[in-house]
Amino acid sequence: MALSFNPQELPVLGVDDHLPPIEDVHLSVAALRERFLAPPIWSPEIKSERRFVDREPVHASVLVPLIQRSPVTVLLTQRTDHLTNHPGQISFPGGRAEPEDADAAATALREAHEEIGVEASQVEVLGAMPTYTTGTGFIVTPIVGLVRPDIALRIDPFEVAAVFEVPLTFLMDPANHRRHAIEVAGVRREFLSMPWQGADEQGRAERFFIWGATAAMLRNLYRMLSA
Repeated sequence: MALSFNPQELPVLGVDDHLPPIEDVHLSVAALRERFLAPPIWSPEIKSERRFVDREPVHASVLVPLIQRSPVTVLLTQRTDHLTNHPGQISFPGGRAEPEDADAAATALREAHEEIGVEASQVEVLGAMPTYTTGTGFIVTPIVGLVRPDIALRIDPFEVAAVFEVPLTFLMDPANHRRHAIEVAGVRREFLSMPWQGADEQGRAERFFIWGATAAMLRNLYRMLSA
């Protein structure tokens, strides 16, 4: 569903640099494993968006791929512009649940394989985050997984326009979390963004605007790791 506004053109209402970043020592592979093995008591900060479509909710899953580099990175995709839902946006690999999927993790792993070629055997599933409901009616379960750094991606060009990695340290620093708001059809919509200055496959500088559901789920990961 195409947007009626360009989120990158909206003013920044605030930056959350008053919140502490997650220290590097807590973002190592070993520390992440430990946190998911013994999760703290915490609550997600952002659970849903205001609905702007009238249809039955659809269950979906995404894989939050933590690449086992030093430092750890998060793999993200940019959706192609012709897709019906969230065209052109930055997202995690994932999609709607199918009847043959055993659980939310199976959905996330299947979709990640279909979109970017990651094999399930290359992913160590750490656990699931609380669901996040999008304005388009998807009830999304984020599945956090550690991914081997030697993966050979096979991109589905129909769904994925680009793949890139962002250091987890950048995303877990609220100084990089910006707040925006807009009124659409008389309803105020608030969201976070985490713009990242990366590079394309040819090494040329490229700005990736991480926002909306993806930014919200990353913010919830921050809340879990900082609890």
